[in-house]
Amino acid sequence: MSIGPTAPLGLQLCPKRVNGYQRMGNLGKLALFVTTGLLVAFAPLPLSKAPPAMRTFQVKASRFEFSPAEITVNPGDQVSIELTSSDVVHGLYIDGYNLQIAADPGQTQTLTFTADQSGTFRLRCSVTCGDLHPFMIGKLHVGSNTLLWRAIGLATLSIISLLVWMSSRDRGKNRATPDAEI
Repeated sequence: MSIGPTAPLGLQLCPKRVNGYQRMGNLGKLALFVTTGLLVAFAPLPLSKAPPAMRTFQVKASRFEFSPAEITVNPGDQVSIELTSSDVVHGLYIDGYNLQIAADPGQTQTLTFTADQSGTFRLRCSVTCGDLHPFMIGKLHVGSNTLLWRAIGLATLSIISLLVWMSSRDRGKNRATPDAEI
């Protein structure tokens, strides 16, 4: 038995009253889910931005690797990379910033710049250092990872929606149908 108008495919447009409580129909649940999903996906995140700071990283270069391999900074930070080579001459080139330095074995060279471009940039060795030289790479992350937080929010919303849908489906199966009077 359905109370109120229904849409095509039998979706309930108006909430039903069951035992004195209003229940939302399928279309209402769908609208709530879509609206919440759009808010999670597109609403600005209330993250506090840290003021620009001076960040210093000591990067050690040895055959075919940088340590640390990934550097994360905030936009506007003054970044200083101290490159130290432990075995042969190595270089460090930052894609997108077009900056590079080279360090002789046992020597330290410093590269300082302002992280004024948001995104992820590749760090590459700019001096041929051996057979696996093309694979000597790292990453510079400038900015927060809002995509990760939005994905976590959407995944959580999907799990909650699935649980609500399964719960309402189970309630519908367990509901007794009134027997006809004899």
